[in-house]
Amino acid sequence: MKGIPFVASWSGGKDSAMAYYRAMQAGGIPKRLWTMFEEDIERSKSHALPFAVIEAQAEKLAVPLMIRGASWSSYEVQFVDAMQACKEMGIDHGVFGDIDLEDHLQWVQQTCAKVGMDAVHPLWMEPRRSLLEEFIAAEFEAYIVVVNTKMMPAHFIGRKFTVELMDELDALGIDSCGESGEFHTVVVDGPIFSERVPVVFSGQHERDGYVFLDVTLGE
Repeated sequence: MKGIPFVASWSGGKDSAMAYYRAMQAGGIPKRLWTMFEEDIERSKSHALPFAVIEAQAEKLAVPLMIRGASWSSYEVQFVDAMQACKEMGIDHGVFGDIDLEDHLQWVQQTCAKVGMDAVHPLWMEPRRSLLEEFIAAEFEAYIVVVNTKMMPAHFIGRKFTVELMDELDALGIDSCGESGEFHTVVVDGPIFSERVPVVFSGQHERDGYVFLDVTLGE
């Protein structure tokens, strides 16, 4: 990756932050941060983070933010459109946070290939636990903002991501990486940011079997 410009797929959570971090360590040059939102552009896909929070993360990374809005049925079309836009800017490498889900890796690679974009996966096949320990050791700060209550207890919402939390999840037989959608996180600080993102947690709500933390941008 040394000297290679890239666009980073950015969910706002721990895996995308760690992939970005690894790409930077390898000498890559971030040119765009790319986030997929719901069709109304109010909240990000899966992590349900408001635009203002994603925008603030991008500002603390000092990287221009590029967004697309999509339903799940239009997701691929918008994905391809975003990657095509990057190609036209001279960016032909995309960095993604996949760890070990083969089906998703193949989808990303095949979809990127439609526009000649090279998909880079800095975390691929790394042991999940060691990745998380590296994340914490690097002094990233993250919190659980979405819990799938069909897969884990709702009371974990809002918890800071720590080794102790991982131990609790592992003891319950819950994947502490959340790779199968057990939970999602928001990253608010770490070595890739110029300063901490000032988020505020103001409550929580439940919808369709998920609990969401209400996340807003503070002062």
